[in-house]
Amino acid sequence: QVQLLESGGGSVQAGGSLRLSCAASGDTYSRYCWGWFRQPPGKEREGVAAIDPDGSTTYADSVKGRFTISKDNAKNTMYLQMNSLKPEDTAMYYCAARFGSCLGLMSRWYAYWGQGTQVTVSS
Repeated sequence: QVQLLESGGGSVQAGGSLRLSCAASGDTYSRYCWGWFRQPPGKEREGVAAIDPDGSTTYADSVKGRFTISKDNAKNTMYLQMNSLKPEDTAMYYCAARFGSCLGLMSRWYAYWGQGTQVTVSS
C-alpha cells in the first residue's frame, strides 16, 4: 500500500511560480510511476505530467515548457515545478502512483492517489 501527501499549493498571480511536492510512504519508491493530475472547477480530472521509474517524463501539451516534474528517490518525494502560471492552471492538483511504467496520463491507470492541493492563479 502506498500513501501520498501533497503540499505546496497556494495562490499566485499570473506569471508566477509554485512548486508542488508529493511525499510517499509504504513501498519502494523507485519502482513506481508517479504522476500529477489536476481538476479545474467544474471540469474533469486531467493528466499534467508523469515520471517513469527510469526518470523519463511525459507532459500534457498545455504545460510543456512551463512545468517540470522530478523526483528524489532518496527522499521518497516527487515535485512539480510550475512556472509562468496562467489563470487556466487553477485547479486542485493531485499526485498519483502506479507500479511499473507510466503508460501515459490516463487517470484510470493510477492506483494510488493523494488528497490534493489547491492552486489558484489570478489574472
